[in-house]
Amino acid sequence: MHIPIRRHIAALIAIVVVTAGLVAADPTPRPAHAAACGPGTGVTVVVDFTAFGLGVQTACYLGDPPTGLAALQGAGYTVTGTQRWGLAFICRINGRPTPVAEPCVNTPPASAYWSYWHATPGGTWSYSTLGATSYNPAQGTVEGWRFGSGQAPSISPP
Repeated sequence: MHIPIRRHIAALIAIVVVTAGLVAADPTPRPAHAAACGPGTGVTVVVDFTAFGLGVQTACYLGDPPTGLAALQGAGYTVTGTQRWGLAFICRINGRPTPVAEPCVNTPPASAYWSYWHATPGGTWSYSTLGATSYNPAQGTVEGWRFGSGQAPSISPP
């Protein structure tokens, strides 16, 4: 039996849309490069999900990212900004906190936000004085994120 080409294309489009919906609906942290960068190969990104019972994830942005936001996204994390400030204020990483817990309309409270940190491998964390859209991390450094009231990531910079 011959299926008309339009029906075949419509079926393929439906499969792609359903598959994309399933991928977008899964907020489980799964970085693209689930390991620290090798020396001088990129920027290591550490995201501390312990406030959500999900541990700490480490990933690598290969190359020299123009911003901390580019490093975070390029390492495989999904990011949601606030309605008021857009991505200038990171409200959610990989779907955490959930929309029920934080609607991301305005800046979240000081007791529940993603704090942003910098370090050298094996060094100590330093709280960022710039937002992720303004900071340019150097290749070979480590970027850190932790949800809570401003604590550094719970692991040492890899």
